[in-house]
Amino acid sequence: MNDSKLSKLSIPQDILQSLFLASNSSTLEIALERLIQVARETNGRTQLAAKNILTIVLQLCQCVSDPSCRQIRLLSLKLLRNLCAGEIINQNSFIEQKGVGIVSSVIISANRCSSDLEMVRIGLQILGNVSLAGKDHQQAVWHDIFTPDIVEIAQIRNRGTCDPLCMIFYTCLEGNSGYVSDICSDKGLPVLVEIIRTASAVGSGEDWFELLLSKICLEESYLSPLFSKLSLCDDTKLKSDVFEPEQAFLLSSLSKILNEQISDISIFDEFALSVLGIFRKAAGVVRFTSRGNSGLPTGFPNIDVLGYSLTILRDICACDPNKAKSIDVVESLLSTGFLELLLDLLCDLEPPAIIRKAARQGTINEGISSDSGKCCPYKGFRRDIVAVVGNCAYRRKPVQDWIRENNKLLVLLQQCVTDDDNPFLREWGIWSMRNLLEGNEENQRKVSELEVQGSVDMPELAGLGLRVEVDPKTHCAKLVNVS
Repeated sequence: MNDSKLSKLSIPQDILQSLFLASNSSTLEIALERLIQVARETNGRTQLAAKNILTIVLQLCQCVSDPSCRQIRLLSLKLLRNLCAGEIINQNSFIEQKGVGIVSSVIISANRCSSDLEMVRIGLQILGNVSLAGKDHQQAVWHDIFTPDIVEIAQIRNRGTCDPLCMIFYTCLEGNSGYVSDICSDKGLPVLVEIIRTASAVGSGEDWFELLLSKICLEESYLSPLFSKLSLCDDTKLKSDVFEPEQAFLLSSLSKILNEQISDISIFDEFALSVLGIFRKAAGVVRFTSRGNSGLPTGFPNIDVLGYSLTILRDICACDPNKAKSIDVVESLLSTGFLELLLDLLCDLEPPAIIRKAARQGTINEGISSDSGKCCPYKGFRRDIVAVVGNCAYRRKPVQDWIRENNKLLVLLQQCVTDDDNPFLREWGIWSMRNLLEGNEENQRKVSELEVQGSVDMPELAGLGLRVEVDPKTHCAKLVNVS
């Protein structure tokens, strides 16, 4: 930008001279570009803080609001972003000089007037850097950014703007638990909904989105209102039997978070029961009329909601039962008839492929029709049910006994087979039987009394330290300790 244009902008000479002197240059663009490079380094930020450059740049931002000055304003924002990257003097000055309001105005204007995504992105990155400085900074950022205008920013379907927005929200919520009720209120939920829709559409490049979800849904247990808000239902649309893709995406994200951090996350009743409620509803919506030809995600929201809610429940039930909170959560699930629901679903399914084949060939005699029962809606549905049951049975004698008393041991034994429609079904079946037999003499005796019905062999029991011996006259099997 030449000197004639600078004079028309009415930029005070003291601002220009301060920037020229600090950068050893004579033109504004070059001065800003040089200072941006200096501010990339810790020592450079400290030196510029001593010269109070941040205050000068904030004043410059207010002088270059004209659309023709986009480049100068963009460079000013980049410099502010670098100055606030971990330098507490600059971060404090930013708050003292009302920098949050100045930058927020630039963000809103850039989005509304010119759809300038780069300027919006850098502006959000500035506020994110400042919010990392501490509670006072987070409060200042929160009060200026948590306005109705922020919904419009969340509606930008761009990863570059979504990541820093998630960073701001997560950092502010982590430092001020009272803000959680704000963002999970009727005023704040629309912002979260748009963030999820954006992440669903374009993905997330950093961890901030998952951290925000973990905070809202796992730590604070606001899954139910958020999940409901993602529905497109209203009074004029009868879509209560249809889930939205964004709802499936939310559950898939939570499943990933939980699976990766199961040992570090405390699960609370409210979250677990919310997931169970979603699973129950999905189980009533999915028709189970055709076999799924892929694993999750299938691209069908109803099926994906069913599957991801089930995998979340699987990992919830994998919590160590020796931890008090884990016991409470799993017992809360079991008290709702959760186990009955799972085993009813399992019994209603058509048998595994290997058993269906044996039934067609007449090598087993259990009244099993090779074409009867519901189909697995995705590859792995049967396996996931078995996995949840197996996790529930781990060192929980009431669960072990209930399964025996309700004559479901044989059903679980039938899952110890390979199945093309359910990868790793055999491994999860063995895990379940191991948990059902461990420390439970009644279950061991019941299994040993089962009459052999055919040639479906299960040598995997040897991995439990047991061997099956069959009486040739009675056709009854008994378990013998290999050792």
